[in-house]
Amino acid sequence: MHQVQLAGLTVDTRHAIGGERLASAETFDSISPIDGSILAHVSRGGAAEVDAAVQAARAAFPAWRDLGPEGRGELLHRLADLVEANLEPLANLETLDNGSLLRSHLRGVMPRVAMNIRFFADWAMNRLHHEVWQTRGHDNNVSWDPSGVAALITPWNAPLMLATWKIGPALAAGDTVVLKPAEWTPLTASVFADLANEAGIPAGVFNVVQGFGAEAGAALVAHPGIARISFTGSVPTAKAIARAAADNLTPVSFELGGKSPLIVADDADLDLAVGLAVEQYDNAGQVCLSGTRLLVHEAVAERFAEAFAARAAALRQGDPREEETQIGPQIHRVHLDRVDGFVQRARESGARIAFGGGPNEELGGLYYRPTLVVDAAPDSEILTAEVFGPVLAMQTFSTDEEAVELANGTEFGLAAVVVCGDRARAERLTKNLVAGTIWVNCFFVRDLAAPFGGSKKSGIGREGGTWSFDFYADVKNTVYAPTGWKE
Repeated sequence: MHQVQLAGLTVDTRHAIGGERLASAETFDSISPIDGSILAHVSRGGAAEVDAAVQAARAAFPAWRDLGPEGRGELLHRLADLVEANLEPLANLETLDNGSLLRSHLRGVMPRVAMNIRFFADWAMNRLHHEVWQTRGHDNNVSWDPSGVAALITPWNAPLMLATWKIGPALAAGDTVVLKPAEWTPLTASVFADLANEAGIPAGVFNVVQGFGAEAGAALVAHPGIARISFTGSVPTAKAIARAAADNLTPVSFELGGKSPLIVADDADLDLAVGLAVEQYDNAGQVCLSGTRLLVHEAVAERFAEAFAARAAALRQGDPREEETQIGPQIHRVHLDRVDGFVQRARESGARIAFGGGPNEELGGLYYRPTLVVDAAPDSEILTAEVFGPVLAMQTFSTDEEAVELANGTEFGLAAVVVCGDRARAERLTKNLVAGTIWVNCFFVRDLAAPFGGSKKSGIGREGGTWSFDFYADVKNTVYAPTGWKE
């Protein structure tokens, strides 16, 4: 049986290749983190399925390229319309599959899926241009030419939204796509393939191969028919992809891990600071951008810690489908054990667990209590490695220079949060922070036109606005001489 009924949707568990559905001999289980139930048995692809998808995408590329931004934009807007028409069932399906809050999916995440598609379609049609300039009387004309087949490998923490952050600009640029979604959250990608077909996206333009990274993912990034590779995930996996891509000199875009600081100055609005700190537990801590290192000025540290503990204790943990729930489960048993391993090693090494520190025994399953670690040794694992769970660590500082040194003291540089009462002081702090995105007195304010990506081991490249097209297209400059014309 290759179809299941979930959340009011028919979900096909086969690959979507060349406008058709293709099953594999083996399957893997999609398991709901809410209660451990098996949602579907999904086709487990490998090299053969990847090759079929790449060949289908290559065959579809010339016609898709030749449609131009306007022709592609019309179809992409139709696809966004279908996402909006199915927003509620898509949100329910995503919550079943990855355990994130349903209210977040309904109000923010799924609307953003449609927004991603519309935004990049419109950017390609209306804003992807560069003014002509002259060199000794010669005109320079910049254009963005479709590059070919884009391999997209996406994570499980916001599956469809983060996939369309890549799918949108890739398709709008004129590339065709082979998507390998995370094996822990495969279902909405399959539904999205059906919506693309319903929207009239030509066969082969958008393909989905389900499976594991070591099998389908490895075959995809090593395929010589791939023109671009975009990956969101861990540093070790990115290193493996980079090695495979090197053989074909395939350009890569990586959005990787983070160990971001949240700096609280002594003149900060403490109520604002506490609220922003508690917000770092969003999505059960499974957010790459989270400010998981709370760097608090020693003059306000005690007051901050007391207020933060009280606010965190009031968070409601439970079934993510319930409106009042604020923290849901971890994605998978393997991941919960990984998160708990970090906490227990921190405890064993002498750090103190201020609150939390283990699974929620009342709920059982994959629910991990919001946790704060204090008094950890400098440069210890809990202060430098990405946990990717509801685990924050707190340190204190006495000067702004020390705060910046602590903030920059990891191999990551994805994001930072600064809470400060003086704008000039905040500007001095942010100037010296190494991060791709910095929020001052706010968090998670995102504009699709802005550059997004990480510094150091948090990634390679930037996406958003024209930066996305710089990656998914071949940027070309055509120079016209003022002479030689026969008219």
